[in-house]
Amino acid sequence: MNGNPPEPRLAPHVYGHQAAIQQFEEACASGRLHHAWLISGPAGVGKATLAFHLARRVLGGSDLNSPVGRRISAGTHGDLLTISRKLDPRKGQLRGGVTISDVQPVQNFLHHTATEGGWRVVIVDGLETLNRSAANALLKILEEPPPKAILFLTSSAPGRLLPTLRSRCRSLTLSGLKDEEMKAVLPELPDDVLRRAHGSPGRALFLARGRDSVCAQLVARAMAGEELDHESWMTISQLAREADGFALLCDLLGEALADQARDAAFAGDLPRAAIMAERTARLGQIRGQSERFNLDKAEAIREALALARQGRQD
Repeated sequence: MNGNPPEPRLAPHVYGHQAAIQQFEEACASGRLHHAWLISGPAGVGKATLAFHLARRVLGGSDLNSPVGRRISAGTHGDLLTISRKLDPRKGQLRGGVTISDVQPVQNFLHHTATEGGWRVVIVDGLETLNRSAANALLKILEEPPPKAILFLTSSAPGRLLPTLRSRCRSLTLSGLKDEEMKAVLPELPDDVLRRAHGSPGRALFLARGRDSVCAQLVARAMAGEELDHESWMTISQLAREADGFALLCDLLGEALADQARDAAFAGDLPRAAIMAERTARLGQIRGQSERFNLDKAEAIREALALARQGRQD
């Protein structure tokens, strides 16, 4: 799709999130710039884009056409290190999480003299995908930060991070973009797609590929108590490999279970309402455990759909 926004490293603008930018600018102006910033918010709202925007601010590369700006865009700036999930060459998809071997270069990077005489900046994109060993290694770095070093950490699930890690960061919490901001980011997408994305450009792009209707059909069949066929499970396996697919399925299932709980309560069937509320909470646990510990998302979806079918069969 020609209207796709640029990659975070190449984005010339940040749409929305002005409160977060202002908070960072005030910290810069005060001369007391914290060494670690946790940028959190829903998936697809532009956390990585903001992280690169702030990194450019620190490194003096806000002008993308300047020599520094071009080096950041090209990924060749000697004082900027980016950590994120890597591609598994055997499977042709992103690995399930970030390991300690992915995080170890941060220590060496931060304890070397800045190549351009200023700050050293690390971006860790998707903090919730770090396994326990990687998270502990990063925590040690945050506990003893070297001077003139700053880390920008992004997370769609900050509540699932180590509390000790969160406590060592200043927080920048992002919310969904406004309607006019969504239109500015994705001008080619129809209004109905933008509206259903709830302020997330990443979700809007996912919906524009028609994946929402696929997810909705699967949820409707499960809520009707149907046993899914082999083709449906193949579709679920494919969706599970997409972060937005897994999130959307969980969202739709959660809404359907919550609707059943609400309908039962309105009908005066309080025992059933309590059961459905309990299953809604269980779905949240399944989702949280899968995302926190990088479990098999296809298996998590199977368990979640079984909850939905069970609700219909009661």
